[in-house]
Amino acid sequence: MNSILAFGVLTFALTFCGLADKFKSGGSNSSSSDNGTTKSSTGGSGAEKPTLTAQQQSIQDASSEVKWDEQGMSWKLPAGWPKMQVLKESFNYGAPANGFLIASIAIMPSSFPSDTSLDATYTQALEMLKQGKYEKVRWLEIDGVKGVEWVESMPEIKDGPRRHQWIAFRNYQGQNQQLNVMVSTDGNKFDKQRDAFTSILYSMKIAKG
Repeated sequence: MNSILAFGVLTFALTFCGLADKFKSGGSNSSSSDNGTTKSSTGGSGAEKPTLTAQQQSIQDASSEVKWDEQGMSWKLPAGWPKMQVLKESFNYGAPANGFLIASIAIMPSSFPSDTSLDATYTQALEMLKQGKYEKVRWLEIDGVKGVEWVESMPEIKDGPRRHQWIAFRNYQGQNQQLNVMVSTDGNKFDKQRDAFTSILYSMKIAKG
C-alpha cells in the first residue's frame, strides 16, 4: 500500500519533468498515431469522453456513491471497497482483495501554466507507451474536465502495483488544483478488476467553480 501512495507523490513530481523545455518552446504540441493513443493538442482539445461496455455499466449501476465533500467530488464504488482515509487533499478507499481508489489534490499558484503542464504529462505518457510501460494513453474528458488517462502494462514483478490513472486541472473555490486519480491493484489481479476500475473512474463527478 505504501508503494501505491508513494507513486501518487512521485507522479505529481514527474508532472514537472521537462517543463522548463516546454515553457521555452511555448508548450509545443505533440501528436501520435501509435496504437492506444489519441491526437494531442494544447489543453486536450478534442479529448474523448468515457464510454462503458454493458458489463462496466452493470457494475456501475449496482455500485454505491461515495462523496469527497471537502472537494466536491464523488465516485460509485462496488461492494467491498471500504473507506480507508479521507482528508482535505487526499481520498483513499479500497481493500487488497479488490483494489484501491486513490485521489489527491495539489494546489498550484494561480499563475501556474496548467495547460503546458498537462501537455507535458501527455508527452511523458506517450514516451512510457513507446517503452512498453503503458498499454494505453489518451486525452479523456470526465464530467466536463479534460485530462490525461493511461493504463499501465503488467509490471515486471507480477504482484507489483498496476494502475489506471487520470490527471487533470480544475479551478475550484478560487484555487488552481491538479487532480490525480487512480485505481490500482497488484499486477496479477488487474485484469480481473479491469471492468470495475473503469466503471469507478468513469463514474467520477467533479465540482467546478
